[in-house]
Amino acid sequence: MTANASQFIGSIPENYDEGLGPHIFEPHAQDLSQRVAAAQPARVLELAAGTGIASRFIRNAMPAGSMLTVTDLNQPMLEVAKTKFAADELVQFEAVDACDLPYTDASFDLITCQFGVMFFPDKARHFSEAKRVLTPGGKYIFNCWGPWAENRFGEIAYEATRMHYPDNPPAFYKVPFSFHDAAEIERTLAAAGFAEVQTEVVRLTNTIRSESDFARGIIFGNPVAAEIVERGGSCEAIRIELELTLREELNGQLDLMAIVATAKKSD
Repeated sequence: MTANASQFIGSIPENYDEGLGPHIFEPHAQDLSQRVAAAQPARVLELAAGTGIASRFIRNAMPAGSMLTVTDLNQPMLEVAKTKFAADELVQFEAVDACDLPYTDASFDLITCQFGVMFFPDKARHFSEAKRVLTPGGKYIFNCWGPWAENRFGEIAYEATRMHYPDNPPAFYKVPFSFHDAAEIERTLAAAGFAEVQTEVVRLTNTIRSESDFARGIIFGNPVAAEIVERGGSCEAIRIELELTLREELNGQLDLMAIVATAKKSD
């Protein structure tokens, strides 16, 4: 995994969950969960689950008696995810590197991942690993953010720090929007041996409940805050500026575009 992806520690998980979850992750989590449930899987592996935002929707939609294994590279993120589930629910949590899955062949009927594949440094290896642990006929369903042009909040987030550090801006907000070419996604999956590869553009809209909370999530809910501190900057000052920009430019509405990919392991 990338260094940035391994730095979701300290207060980051809570700020991520509370500031970003309701604004950008929940709408697509609902969409993804319905796609997972439609396959009627008995054993589901979720990768890069973060604080369990999509996990909760997925578990709610899955058939009774099915098992959900929730994984992420970062244990602190999983600790927040655990709080969203009762002890008797069929959910287990494991810290896992998505490029080196610690499972035997054919362990799961379905794998899913919400907005995580973009962060995997070796996507070819990851897709190969995913195919290996799927049962014959099993599916991999995941989504990736579309480009900045279709997700204005992403570019605004990047510009909020770039204007302060034009010669060396924090690069984190380039990564989530770096794997949005549907043809490239399909080629990479096919090269890993998947069959029936399909991609679909999904556009959703959401209301900004609080520009203040959203801005806090953007700055403090990921490693950007550490990058700002390393440059001697004030995270809170940038957050305040960002809050005003979000209010002025987005007018209370978020347009959220994702690419949803579905692939099957041959029978």
